[in-house]
Amino acid sequence: MRYSAAARSSTRRWIALALLTLLMAISACRRSEPSGGTLAAIQARGEITWGADLQGGEPYLWEDPNDPSKIVGFEVDIMDALARRLGVKARMVHYNWSNLVQSLQRGDFDIVFNGLEATPNRAAQISLSAPYFVYAETLAVKQGSAFRTLADLRGKRVGTLNQTYAHDLLKAQPLEAVLYEGNEEPYVDLVNGRVDGVLMDNVIADRYGCNRAGVTCVPTEIARGVYVAGIRKNDPELKAAIDDALAAMRQDGELERILRKAKLWDDRQAPASVAATAQVAAGGQVTAARHFDGQQMRLFMSATLVTLAISIAAFLLAVPLGVLLAICRVYGGPIARTAARVYIELFRGTPVLLQLFVLYYGLAPYVNLSPMQAAIIGLGCNYGAYEAEVYRGALLALPRGQTEAAKALGLSPVQTLRHVLVPQALRLALPPMTNDFVSLLKDSSLVSVITVIELTKRMTIAAVDLRGWLVPGLACAAFYLALSVPLSELARRLERRLSRDQRPTTL
Repeated sequence: MRYSAAARSSTRRWIALALLTLLMAISACRRSEPSGGTLAAIQARGEITWGADLQGGEPYLWEDPNDPSKIVGFEVDIMDALARRLGVKARMVHYNWSNLVQSLQRGDFDIVFNGLEATPNRAAQISLSAPYFVYAETLAVKQGSAFRTLADLRGKRVGTLNQTYAHDLLKAQPLEAVLYEGNEEPYVDLVNGRVDGVLMDNVIADRYGCNRAGVTCVPTEIARGVYVAGIRKNDPELKAAIDDALAAMRQDGELERILRKAKLWDDRQAPASVAATAQVAAGGQVTAARHFDGQQMRLFMSATLVTLAISIAAFLLAVPLGVLLAICRVYGGPIARTAARVYIELFRGTPVLLQLFVLYYGLAPYVNLSPMQAAIIGLGCNYGAYEAEVYRGALLALPRGQTEAAKALGLSPVQTLRHVLVPQALRLALPPMTNDFVSLLKDSSLVSVITVIELTKRMTIAAVDLRGWLVPGLACAAFYLALSVPLSELARRLERRLSRDQRPTTL
């Protein structure tokens, strides 16, 4: 039954009304930034919550090996001392490091305290406390390399953490900044030649890079900066209280004792050095907030092409692999069936993120894959296991008479599979194959953990540049829909062409 033009127009109006209602509901329910009074609330409940990321690791904060329920680290000790001077207790709240500022503005916790670097751009978003630590940016290169400055690395790949002062320094140079989420991964890539240098805070470099075989840390400081606590703009009373507590800790020597305990005390922590470094950090220019313009659109389109290329290449690997595994499970001998089942259960039963880490970092000493190669192989092998079960079901759904007819015609088992069974199974498997490809498009966002800048990673980078998540998020969703909707429509047309009954079912 066909719908009239009036019915279609009415349907569109109802859809538009539903979308408008949804947007209004989201706007009404949006959580606004708390309107101050946090210090009084902290004192009333007897607890201050501080946002941090456990992945920061030693010496910032990490789980006590002797008692994993406890968190230890020099920032834990400083926060406990701050809380004691405020007359309350401190409680750490775990959040992803790259989202700490946004989560603070949402009101998820009271302050940020986790290696937060003082920069003019960050000061424009939130209030920054007095410094509690001075760090130096340390450049690490491969052992035997002649690189000694960022200028020497012109046109090269240099790794660092996202949303850091080091990242800002790299963006100002004519080189390619490679972004990571963890402290150790950049140095692994440096040893394996995937990057030409790594720029990190000396706190990280000294513990994760400089003592690693094959890595040399340049003794000259690239720059200096300070760690501070982050406070919401509308909480001046809390900022003043934290500044006073830090000043008292510095005056009576408690801050020095904590830093010495963590083996972090050096000449940079002298009062004159702290004041000078803090003044330099505050004296930079604030980068004007960017808008989603043509340049951003081109970056999103480039990231979309990366996402599409990875997805197509991975699926081209997954399909033949899945067919082979399905044939082994249905028609293979005991060894082939067992091997295929072990493979399928292994790749279906473990997260694809874990598989990407193992493939890219775990196998690096033996097989040095590029990020794109690891992404394609990782997703292809993972989805090959899922495709195998789709094709196995399709093969089992074929009538037994198909095989008997092929035997009667004198076809060999291989010819029967090639010319009779597999083509029909693929036709039956087409709808779930399309669904799997759309899922693969979305799962390709996971490859950002191995430094591939695909569509979702581009969205997170744009969100930092634009200082907002809504517009980049909507743009990212639009590009994903632009990829998936045509594929779904193409699959429906293929289903009709491959169907025995070419007429669509009447509703």
